[in-house]
Amino acid sequence: MGTYNRAHLLDKTIKSVCAQTLADWELIIADDGSTDATPRIVAQWREKEPRIVYVRNDHNQGISKNYNTGLCLARGEFIAMIDDDDPWCDAHKLEKQIAFLNAHPDHVGCGGGAIVIDPGGHELYRYLKPEHDKDIRARMLFSNPMANSTTIFRRSAGQGVGWYDESIRYSGDRDFWLKMGLIGKLYNFPAYFSYYTMSGNNTSVLKIRPHLKTSLMVMRRYKGKYPGYFLALLFNELQYAYSFLPLFIRANIHELLARLKRRVLG
Repeated sequence: MGTYNRAHLLDKTIKSVCAQTLADWELIIADDGSTDATPRIVAQWREKEPRIVYVRNDHNQGISKNYNTGLCLARGEFIAMIDDDDPWCDAHKLEKQIAFLNAHPDHVGCGGGAIVIDPGGHELYRYLKPEHDKDIRARMLFSNPMANSTTIFRRSAGQGVGWYDESIRYSGDRDFWLKMGLIGKLYNFPAYFSYYTMSGNNTSVLKIRPHLKTSLMVMRRYKGKYPGYFLALLFNELQYAYSFLPLFIRANIHELLARLKRRVLG
């Protein structure tokens, strides 16, 4: 779990890990230099839960570097990602995913669907990602077909692709799964594994222009690696152009466009 200044959300997200039916886990919390009550909240949890490991950066390093700080400490054969504001919603998530990966050695990772909620916990909508590897690849250049907090992957595969690209401050998870798709198959369960909190504090909302610019740059790296490059380029260029609209316009249509995108691409 990567976290930064979201102490008020940690309890719910940590509880969702503790509720898993699979008991053989460790939760590595990588704190990217939080200045709020995060260290205190985590310390309270560690007193009662020895499976929690805590590492804290002295200053904010950005999402990709912070992820790598935690990933390098992982000891398990499998690594599941969970963001501090996106708790899991299925207590059998880890059990199901590890069983799948054990049964499918040609797959390097898998994910599932997400339930989008507002900051108050009210459901806005839900979506599934493309299920099979062929369908995932067909959408790879258009949008990230793996919902971060639903994913799990083989540690050896993550290590093999060099973890997250630390030169990328935004869209690091998209680049990561594009790299992973080059070395093995991917799968998404037709089930909901995680909540996704939609708020004005999401990086993709607060930093929409640099986020979309980086996303466009990332997809260009993989020209010829996945199908539909030129159509995907046009789609990503249009998204980037959208970021230049006045804020009052984007504020009124952001959720509608997000719903439409999820319906079409997952």
